[in-house]
Amino acid sequence: MPTILLIEDELALGMIVKDSLEVRGFTVRYAADGQEGFALFQQQCPDMVVTDVMMPHLDGFTLAKLIRRENTTVPILFLTARSQSADVVRGFELGGNDYLKKPFSLDELIVRIKARLGQAAPVVAAPAILIIGQYQFDHAKQRLYHQGQAKVLTHREAELLRCLYDQRNQVLKRATVLQSLWGDDNFFNGRSLDVFITRLRRYLRHDPQLQIVNVRGLGYKLMM
Repeated sequence: MPTILLIEDELALGMIVKDSLEVRGFTVRYAADGQEGFALFQQQCPDMVVTDVMMPHLDGFTLAKLIRRENTTVPILFLTARSQSADVVRGFELGGNDYLKKPFSLDELIVRIKARLGQAAPVVAAPAILIIGQYQFDHAKQRLYHQGQAKVLTHREAELLRCLYDQRNQVLKRATVLQSLWGDDNFFNGRSLDVFITRLRRYLRHDPQLQIVNVRGLGYKLMM
């Protein structure tokens, strides 16, 4: 069964969430603060991390940053009462995959966890290095190579490039990538996506055969 690492400093809430997940068949490892949570992450290699943001010793954003240094694919879902746009954006920029505001429905949490675990299913025999025209893309290390030079990508840049590659020469729907990488297809996130597309076009500019084209009203297409 999938193993969930749950980090929540409110003990009562943590126990309710833990019990609810275990009743539904998940294995849950619980930590009451970020330091304990990171130690458990290094020991257990969970299938998903569900963490509060405001915690003693080590906050959830710093925890996510540490986790992403060791693992770029494990899904991270933030539980928090902080709802300002800047906080949400920071969480995603640090490698978070989803963001659930307190108070929340346990049923909604379960649905989001199942959705993220489904997206995280491994692809059979996926190559370590992807060839994109004149470039070599190491998704796990978030590096894009061209003529021996390496460009270090952010987590979201790497995930977006991987999505475009997986759908190469086909339309990558805008709403799909926004829900997958930003967790919401609202206007603000849409503008952020446009910025990331512009960055990737700049990174790939040395190969004239590569194009990321807009498909009006639908999304983007990586032409190879």
